[in-house]
Amino acid sequence: MTGSEEIEWDATLYKYEQIAQILSERIRTGVYPPQTVLSEVALEQEFGVARPTVRLAMKLLREQGLIVTRRGKGSIVVRRDDAEA
Repeated sequence: MTGSEEIEWDATLYKYEQIAQILSERIRTGVYPPQTVLSEVALEQEFGVARPTVRLAMKLLREQGLIVTRRGKGSIVVRRDDAEA
């Protein structure tokens, strides 16, 4: 989460799709290991987008089975794509 990095947005994709790709890669590579809680507020600030955009990205990650979201608990990483590197 660094404010100095500028994201090069791809005009052919929605921002939420690109955010989901970035987060998925971070999960896959272990930057966000299992049990990591992903903060919507922190992601809003990191990517400079509104909460609904972050929530759409989280929805994609849930559909991929990478996170679970629990009311009052947040979104939690459950597994990596390459479970055993």
